[in-house]
Amino acid sequence: MNKLKILNDPIYGFITIPNSLIFDLIQHKYFQRLRRITQMGLSYLVYPGAHHTRFHHAIGCVHLMQKAVNVLRFKGVTISSEEENALYVAILLHDIGHGPFSHAMEHSIVESVSHEQISLLFMERLNNEFNGSLTLAIQIFKGEYPRKFMCQLISGQFDMDRADYLKRDSFYTGVAEGNVNSERLITMLNVVNDELVVEEKGIYSVEKFLIARRFMYWQVYLHKTGLAAEQLLIRVLQRAKELHDKGHELEASKPLLFFLENKISIENFSEDTLDVFSQLDDFDIISAMKHWQHDSDFVLSNLCEMIINRNLLTVKLKNKSIKKESLDKHIKKLMFNKNISEKEAQYFVFKGQISNQAYQNNDKAINILHKTGKIQDIVSVSDQFNLKALSKQVTKHYICYPKET
Repeated sequence: MNKLKILNDPIYGFITIPNSLIFDLIQHKYFQRLRRITQMGLSYLVYPGAHHTRFHHAIGCVHLMQKAVNVLRFKGVTISSEEENALYVAILLHDIGHGPFSHAMEHSIVESVSHEQISLLFMERLNNEFNGSLTLAIQIFKGEYPRKFMCQLISGQFDMDRADYLKRDSFYTGVAEGNVNSERLITMLNVVNDELVVEEKGIYSVEKFLIARRFMYWQVYLHKTGLAAEQLLIRVLQRAKELHDKGHELEASKPLLFFLENKISIENFSEDTLDVFSQLDDFDIISAMKHWQHDSDFVLSNLCEMIINRNLLTVKLKNKSIKKESLDKHIKKLMFNKNISEKEAQYFVFKGQISNQAYQNNDKAINILHKTGKIQDIVSVSDQFNLKALSKQVTKHYICYPKET
């Protein structure tokens, strides 16, 4: 069977699958599940085109990693065929642990289990199935491989993950400000002392990349309507779990019921749990909400109806923290209007905060390689005065409440 297939991608054109191991991993049911996980959660309620999936993104990342390997080898960086394969596997599977709608499950029906932890569990399971051929990829994914630049290509301030999702999300949302020239940036990469650097002539491309990242966070990923929708989804799952614990019967798929019935944390995330998790995707949640919008519970039915029919909460963003009096006012009004308890009202009226830091001056800094051989952090080199501002964390506070209150 010919496993060196070519895929047509709307962003990069033709993408080649580099080897049979990558083909077999793509064909695996765990990876095929990513076709049913949207890349941007409920952002399509704001940007109607944002229906692309984690599957698209992972394939795009492999394509960019192939380019990075070729560029670095051309510049004399030694990368063995084993290391090359490991880089492809690690970037292909870096998001395999995402649950339905990407982040909502992490904050609702599993106890603080991150998608990175679940990705690692999947990779270890696949490593057993593929006779240990993922061992090096797992080491790189965990950041434990001694050649640091390989870990930076998987997870860093400019890694193949970010290089793809900024360009891809910009394309599918239509937000042109996020469109970065990933290929040019990759062409400027080099390695010094086993650490990733960007050559001096790539400074302006890095600046554009960081500014695009900031735009995409405020305009897309932290868009207030998308934020409200994700918070509603988190509360739908929390309420469903709470009702189920009280013996309230809910109609849902078997995988979703399993997570409603059991208290799952990383300590008890067994192989059986992983099998059930691998059957869970966006369709389980959408299907459940279509049933639950007609449930007798006021909170659950209204939360589901808001998402299904895009009748979302009002969201106000402020630079200062939300005063308790403001929250209490909306809670009391809703309690009076709908004749519900304070606890029930708190599902619809709540506050929180979001923060955006486009660049972090830490051990994963983007370092610029001068022609003289000197290496400096991008912030020190750039004549863009606002890059210093981009490395400061900006926090905004929000309050959500129903439109009619």
